[in-house]
Amino acid sequence: MSDGTKMLRVTLVRSTIGYKKDQKDTARALGLRKLNATVTVKDHPSVRGMINKIGHLVEVEEVDATDAEPTGGKSSTTTR
Repeated sequence: MSDGTKMLRVTLVRSTIGYKKDQKDTARALGLRKLNATVTVKDHPSVRGMINKIGHLVEVEEVDATDAEPTGGKSSTTTR
C-alpha cells in the first residue's frame, strides 16, 4: 500500500451494554467484539459514518498505510 492511503485505528473503549442494538451491530461490523479491541480499517466515507454513529464508544487514530495493515475485522487485538 504505497499509494499513501490513510488508515484508521479504531479502539472500543466503552462497552456496548446498555446501548441500542444498531450501535452494538455497528461496533461488530467494524470488527470490535470485545472491550479494548483494536482494528485498523481503510479511511473512507462509509467507515467514517460508522465511527460517527458510535463515536462515544470508540477512540480513533489516523495512521499511515505504511504503519499498519488493515485488519478489517478479521482479527482484533486485546490488551489484558
